Formats: sequence, C-alpha cells, structure tokens
Amino acid sequence: MPKSESRQYLDFEKPIRELYEHIEQLKEGAVKTKTDMSDSIAALENKVIETKRTLTQNLTPWQRVQLSRHPERPYTLKYIEKMTDKFIELHGDRNVKDDKAMVGGFAELDGETVMIIGQQKGINTKLRQLRNFGMANPEGYRKALRLMKLAEKFNKPVITLIDTPGAYPGLEAEERGQGEAIARNIYEMIRLKVPVICVVIGEGASGGALGIGVGDRVYMMENTWYTVISPESCSSILWRSWDKKEKAAEQLRLTANDMLQFGLVDGVIPEPLGGAHWDYTEAASILKNFLMPIIKELKTIDPEQRCNQRIEKFGKMGFWQETALTQ
Repeated sequence: MPKSESRQYLDFEKPIRELYEHIEQLKEGAVKTKTDMSDSIAALENKVIETKRTLTQNLTPWQRVQLSRHPERPYTLKYIEKMTDKFIELHGDRNVKDDKAMVGGFAELDGETVMIIGQQKGINTKLRQLRNFGMANPEGYRKALRLMKLAEKFNKPVITLIDTPGAYPGLEAEERGQGEAIARNIYEMIRLKVPVICVVIGEGASGGALGIGVGDRVYMMENTWYTVISPESCSSILWRSWDKKEKAAEQLRLTANDMLQFGLVDGVIPEPLGGAHWDYTEAASILKNFLMPIIKELKTIDPEQRCNQRIEKFGKMGFWQETALTQ
C-alpha cells in the first residue's frame, strides 16, 4: 500500500488528507524538538477513523463510482496475492493469444483448490497499457471459458473477480467475435457443473462484466458499481455532455445496495473503513472469510440441482408491468 506522503486522494477525501498531513507535521516536530506528542497524534488518528466512517456513510452514487476507480484500489492480482496460496497463472485461449486484461489460474484458498479468474487493470501507466485498462478482447473471454472448463474437468469451484469498464470495443475485437465470445461465456457458465461465485471488486460495466458474471452466487463489494453503461457514457447519450455524470450515476441505480434491492446480486461484501484502497490485507481477508462458507455450502448441492437453481435465479431477474391494449 502506498505510503501516506505518496498516497492519492479523491476530492471528497480532502478532510482525510488534511488530517494525515497534520499527523506528519506533528511527527516531524516531535523528532526535531524531542517532544512527546503521542497524545495529540493519537487524537488525530482517532479523528481520521471517525472521518473515514462519516464519509463512507454518506457517499453519493458518483462518489462510489470514483472509489471503484481509485488508482490505489486493489485489483484481481492483489486479491489473489493476499488471500490465496500456490497461485499458478494459466495463459492463452489456444486460438489467438494470451489476453493480459484477463488473468486466471488454480490457487489454494484456505486449503481449498479453486480456479480464480478476473480482469486486471494494471497499477501504473505502462502496465495499464499492457492490461488494456482491464478491457478484455474476445480471446480474454475465451481464455476465461477455457479455464472454467478446466476447473469443471477437475471438479474445482470457480471464483470470478469482476473489475472492468467494459469489454474492449475496438474494431479488431468485433472482427474476432466479441459479442459471440461474451454470449458463449454466459451460455456455458449457466451450465457449469461446479460451484461458481462471482464478485464485483471494482467496476462492473456492461457485457464486459457479464462475460464472467454468471454464477450460483453474485456479490458486490461495498464501493463498487454494476450496470449496463458507465455514468459518463449515459450522460453523453442522454444530455450530449459528460457534465451530467453525477445525475446519471444516481438515475442508473448502480450501487451495491441498489443491485441488492433489485435482486440482481445476492449480497454486499463490506470493505475496510474508508474503502478497500486503505488496507489491502484487510480487504482480502474480508473477501476470503466471506467466500469460504459459500464454497462449502455450494459443494453440498447436487451439480444438476445447482445448474437448475442457477437457471431459475437468472430467469427470474427483472420486473415489468403489463397493460391492456386500448382500441
């Protein structure tokens, strides 16, 4: 996790930044003057905790979108590093190439062997370009499906970590069958004979998220979003400008609590105080402790019954109203 002096802060995190700057000043002053300022520092640290709690309780939908995109937020490989052992990354779709935006492989989760798959954005400019900002090409989704089928072959649970602004929309991606690759994944994930758990750990946008988002259980972390279109793109379509992105975020009802109310996800996973970017270890520990009992529960269900429950679960999603036609 970045040190306090190199940490990046969002606009609404300014009160936290000011408190940390004050703490640093007191620490430096204590060293220079050889004065005991531990009480003052402790009081400010308590103030930081309270400020984080207050900010988290009153976040707007747009602020949650911003948190989901925080440059220091943990991505898939960070969660894998912090909560699994013996991770073996597997590469390639056996057809075109290895898509760096999609990562996956076998790992041990508290002694339980699982297949873990997810989008990876990259932690700096060079790696973001290498990972294509987490926007997978068709070969990325075909790699993910190959790994899921491999897990099915060896009867191992599948965990997917969703964090993407969408599937890559480039011409070459469409030429190689982007739509078909995502549709194929949705079709095959419904029919997998092993337990499948999907977790939105950051951005969950459009078909890019759905391509690895069909499972027995679908969860969202506290400061994430899940919807068909980003607030900026929605704003540009409806108002011909990105200036209404905050309003679009509110109207899209894209937060974890909104999705839970709509019945589109099965639960919301809490994050460390202030957001997952403040403590990678705690964030991974919370996620692991949440997943383990779910895996054990799903393994007790007959595979055929699990598939039928999965089909029924997604078949019931959505709501509508029928009106009689008037002559």
